Amino acid sequence: MTNVPPANLRGAVDLSSLVNPPKPAAGPAAGGTSSVVVAATDATFSSILELSNSVPVVVEFHGNGLEPSLAKMIASFGGRLVLATVDGAVNPQLAQAFQVSEVPTVAAVIAGRPVQLFVGMPADEELRPVLDQVLQLAAQQGVTGSVPAPAEGDADTAAEPVEEPLPPHHQEAYDAIAEGDYVTAIAEYTTAIAQDPRDHLAVAGLAQVSLLHRLDGVTMDQVRSAAASAPSDVDAQLAVADLDVSGGHLEDALDRLLSLFPSLDAAGKNAVRTRLLDYFEIAGAEDPRVIAGRRRLTGLLY
Repeated sequence: MTNVPPANLRGAVDLSSLVNPPKPAAGPAAGGTSSVVVAATDATFSSILELSNSVPVVVEFHGNGLEPSLAKMIASFGGRLVLATVDGAVNPQLAQAFQVSEVPTVAAVIAGRPVQLFVGMPADEELRPVLDQVLQLAAQQGVTGSVPAPAEGDADTAAEPVEEPLPPHHQEAYDAIAEGDYVTAIAEYTTAIAQDPRDHLAVAGLAQVSLLHRLDGVTMDQVRSAAASAPSDVDAQLAVADLDVSGGHLEDALDRLLSLFPSLDAAGKNAVRTRLLDYFEIAGAEDPRVIAGRRRLTGLLY
């Protein structure tokens, strides 16, 4: 089913749960690339948010054997739009942040603010007016830049997103996540960290895939019921906190665990502290909720 948005393009979603990694050394920038198509990941999306301050970015989620299909349409706008393609199966944070329930799902990002566009792929005669509206909305917000458009004969080249290769263990982990093999992904990230303890993306990746592994097969109603009936049970509260984080409610998860923390024995405090550190990695050090959570945890520890 294809859902085309109303003319005002309302329906913004929350990107605050995204990891905030260091900006990559190379990435798309207005005036600095000849391609209007770039492959984006959880780890590189900060560069897309930055780019969206200059030129509106359309984000196309694909996966499960379905390839991106908007490149030629975006290229036809002559550099006034950029397309970021995202494999939703191996980028869980982006899929969660954009509330992706099926592919293809398409959104736009303008001046760092996301706008939902449609689920499914409309016909070109329906699609082009939607993209025209994206440009109109961008103009209202002062986002009127462009990137150098590919030459007419380079249209096919522009349709092929170029992405920096991942380190071997990261790639193995991503491939495992795509297959739903979270145990292997955990092992790959653990190996990457053992080889380089300063591999912050591996640390964040391990925290994310560990969360996915804990939630695999979990029934939401059962978890919330167990937590409600046992408010002092550490495992029950950790499980419901996982649900909160997966739904983008990081502040609720942090408050739940930090409120529980003072009443716990040493083993319970260690379990909660370890989980909190995972959540801090998932959200990123610059997230204001993480900053507040770290401050509160430090006060409880000392």
